[in-house]
Amino acid sequence: MYSTVGNLYRFLDSVSPNPPSHCLHKSCVHDPNSLWEPLSKDVVEYYNLGDLWNCYEEWSAYGVGTNVALDNGDRVTQYYVPYLSAIQIYTNKFVATSRIPRQDNDLVEFESDSWSDDSTSDKLSRSLSNNSSRTWDATSDDSNSYQDGLWPLKDKFGYRYLQYFEMSSPYWRVPLVDKIIELSQHYPKLMVLRSVDLAPASWMAVAWYPIYHIPSRQNEKDLSACFLTYHTLSSSFLDRDIEYSNNNSREESSYSKEVKEKETSAVKISLSPFGLATYKMQGDLWAKTDTFEHENMENLNSAASSWLKQLEIEHHDFNFFKFHTAV
Repeated sequence: MYSTVGNLYRFLDSVSPNPPSHCLHKSCVHDPNSLWEPLSKDVVEYYNLGDLWNCYEEWSAYGVGTNVALDNGDRVTQYYVPYLSAIQIYTNKFVATSRIPRQDNDLVEFESDSWSDDSTSDKLSRSLSNNSSRTWDATSDDSNSYQDGLWPLKDKFGYRYLQYFEMSSPYWRVPLVDKIIELSQHYPKLMVLRSVDLAPASWMAVAWYPIYHIPSRQNEKDLSACFLTYHTLSSSFLDRDIEYSNNNSREESSYSKEVKEKETSAVKISLSPFGLATYKMQGDLWAKTDTFEHENMENLNSAASSWLKQLEIEHHDFNFFKFHTAV
């Protein structure tokens, strides 16, 4: 069944969230940012952020399993737990932050109260840059991780509603859903915004750390590999899926067909990773050398690097992965 699908493909498929899809007429979308490619369809597909976080609820509690074919022909199921590594939420209209969650209807209210100024953003950027070379023993400083602001500021990316970068050791982190709940105490709209409310520069990175594999194996160093996946959050990129099939074969793999057959009849949106970084990847268990899968892994790593450069971001986890492992 897995003859045409590699271990990396299966992992990326396993960790791609699939929130329910909704549709909205383009005229109802709040002021798309003209500096990015405009939405070209009359009907815009979108999902709710609350539904996205629900996709990670079970994974955060029990882990998500991905099938791994070992070099000796055996197969194991490796389980990973997701952790929020970074997130930036930009909106097309200003959204106020609040420490007191309020009842919201389906259509998000865009308010005009408080936001951050240039000095706040500069301080945060300098703080992240100065700490980007820390080891995993460093602890997170909440004041440098996310901040409430003073007044609205709009730049070429839109209004920045939320920015958070995890700086602590993996041993001190909480699973993704727990971190989202924590952040929502400061940013309640994190639970109710829709992807159509988000500017194209909105994104998140998820760190995946292994917890166990079934059946248990001894001395399988490659099973300790860690991953960092990058996902765009705006509706502007929903129809731009990364293609993992090799250039010589456009046929859908039997594994992908099986996954789709297991899905419910409800239409869902797949937020496949557009970028990737790896850590503790030894050998070629996950992507065989001189294969299209290995080439795609390198392309995904380059895409993540280019995205961070475009947004002028120093991402601590990406830097750590980059300087402690080779793709």
